[in-house]
Amino acid sequence: MNASELNNLVVVLIYGSLVFLSLLKFSNPLKVNRKANLWFGFFLLLWSTFWLDEVFSFTKVSEIEIGSLPFLQFFQFLTPVVFYFSVLFFTNPTFRFKISDSKYLVLPLIFTINLLLMNFGDNRNQEIFKIIFIGLILFQAMFYTAFSYFTIRKHQIKIQQFSANTEGINLNWLEYIILIIFIVNLIYVIYNLSYNSHSLNIFINIAFLLVIYFVGYYSLKQKEIYPIEEKQREELMAISEETEEEIKKKLISDEELSKIKNQLQELMEVQKPYLDSELNLIKLAELLSVSTHHLSYVINNGFQKNFFQYVNEYRIDYAKNLLKDDRNNHLSILGIAYEFGFNSKTSFNTTFKKLTNQTPSEFKK
Repeated sequence: MNASELNNLVVVLIYGSLVFLSLLKFSNPLKVNRKANLWFGFFLLLWSTFWLDEVFSFTKVSEIEIGSLPFLQFFQFLTPVVFYFSVLFFTNPTFRFKISDSKYLVLPLIFTINLLLMNFGDNRNQEIFKIIFIGLILFQAMFYTAFSYFTIRKHQIKIQQFSANTEGINLNWLEYIILIIFIVNLIYVIYNLSYNSHSLNIFINIAFLLVIYFVGYYSLKQKEIYPIEEKQREELMAISEETEEEIKKKLISDEELSKIKNQLQELMEVQKPYLDSELNLIKLAELLSVSTHHLSYVINNGFQKNFFQYVNEYRIDYAKNLLKDDRNNHLSILGIAYEFGFNSKTSFNTTFKKLTNQTPSEFKK
């Protein structure tokens, strides 16, 4: 198999994988993150169209350059926006489109006008329209990619207000996708300006194929980020959206704060609820028979920590005792991680190092 045939095979795999994966996201077999998965399915379907010309060129299905069709160029232009909407619904499942959200239509409207002028307008201004065309594509892609990235970073901070184990809900895989695609495209643009881009096609396509398999693996295992029960979801969303001023706003008296604080410390030391890997703010509030808002207020203002920090400090202290005890030498690091509430060695190592500046192995030595 020569390089050209290998590239054709990779292109078919890319296109087929994206279409198949988009259909899986539409069907949503796990029935989680429904709106987010719907938008993500649309994103994958639009992403697949960027390889249509290559697929048709070697299958000889059509002599027309599909990528040059105005209606397809318009839908391809929407790809970064659709990706951002999927991120928006992953991080905020209660989001509703409002009239003010018509701002998302401004760039597509400008692009549509320019597209019509470029294809049907005065030939003397074709070069100007083409420059605007490329500029709009680059600006929209960069803007919504950056917007998506910072939305995910903000989400990763917010979920620490109610979850003690954020590994399965922090959307790291979406963050990695953004960074990898950005780097691959940057390499392609730099190479295209300096050399013949066709010689790089095979490597770029293989890189994208690997990214797509990465996307498929992590997107299909993504679990529900917020509780399905509407009341609990709204409670946690409200807590995670609180600003620093709202967190410090006095909800209960100092006497009540001190009382709940003492009850919480006793509960953590006696019942050790932190050993439950699924512990969240709702579960802990139920054990204390207090509201989630009051418990969040006590942890933030009484201990000057968020929920994630508070619970994981107990877990790490417990882990230290296990690691120091020679009777536990038969246990692996993973075994110890499972013992006190972590779902994986990675999350254990990351949290342990964050709180102690050492890995578990370094601490044990």
